[in-house]
Amino acid sequence: MNKDSKIYIAGHTGLLGTNTLNYLRSEGYFNFILKTHSELDLTNQAETEAFFMTEKPEYVFHMAGLVGGIQSNSKRMAEFTMENVKMTANVIDAAHKAGVKKLLYLGSSCIYPTKSVQPIREEYLLTGPLEPTNEGYAIAKILGVKLCQYYYQQYGDLFISCIPANVYGPGDNFDEKENHVIPALIKRVHNAKINNIRQVTVWGTGNPRREFLFIEDAVKACVFLMNHYSDDAVLNAGVGKTTSIRELAETVVRVVGYEGELVFDTSKPDGMLERMLDSTKLNEMGWKANTALHEGIQKTYAWFLENML
Repeated sequence: MNKDSKIYIAGHTGLLGTNTLNYLRSEGYFNFILKTHSELDLTNQAETEAFFMTEKPEYVFHMAGLVGGIQSNSKRMAEFTMENVKMTANVIDAAHKAGVKKLLYLGSSCIYPTKSVQPIREEYLLTGPLEPTNEGYAIAKILGVKLCQYYYQQYGDLFISCIPANVYGPGDNFDEKENHVIPALIKRVHNAKINNIRQVTVWGTGNPRREFLFIEDAVKACVFLMNHYSDDAVLNAGVGKTTSIRELAETVVRVVGYEGELVFDTSKPDGMLERMLDSTKLNEMGWKANTALHEGIQKTYAWFLENML
């Protein structure tokens, strides 16, 4: 991308989109096309195609999507599947018709089989059953990855895809009905602290292990790929280590300064027991995550205190 390249960030108000926009601006990029959901409904094929044909973006970061944690994913499976399938199919096809120079699609680590050998290599995609609690969302994200490959192979479109680990950081969604584990824990533990609540309940056993990627590292991976990668093979972007949900909750407790007790509700689902990506390929290209979990949670909590209270 050149500094004056015309760039469209689909989902620029979300966690990844907001931080990508801010980072690109800090690097001197300035020619952005930005549309909120109320201004452009990406689930509407005709509306999406008209937008692309009129604006003619050169580079597209496809970061739009309906996202949530285990609870919302499992209860709204049909909605999560359809909304994400429609957005993804519409954006990729419209980008093809409008002659977009390059598109980066953001997948999710949940697209890999629930019983994958750890760490998970890119070639494990579609080799086994998915985690049932977010199967619909995973299927929609798999569609995006495969569509990028198909348009690359059939038409020569430079549509690439990246699978990040669990992304978190400033700008995250702290809505209790929609959020992921880190913002959920931060909000719950903070509320317990200020209201003198003696216990905080955490879903599941606390044993599942996840890989958490700080948003600044994730954004740098996306921009790095847009500028340096032009192949149809999907690439993982992770930190190379996992943290148990129990360890994560204890880290949040320390950062927030909460002195109460953590209680694990074992009647709630754990989801996949372990998920760590093998990011060797991207690391060897020159990108590496640099933010430790404790530091990332500190920055996220500081943002929460400044913006969400």
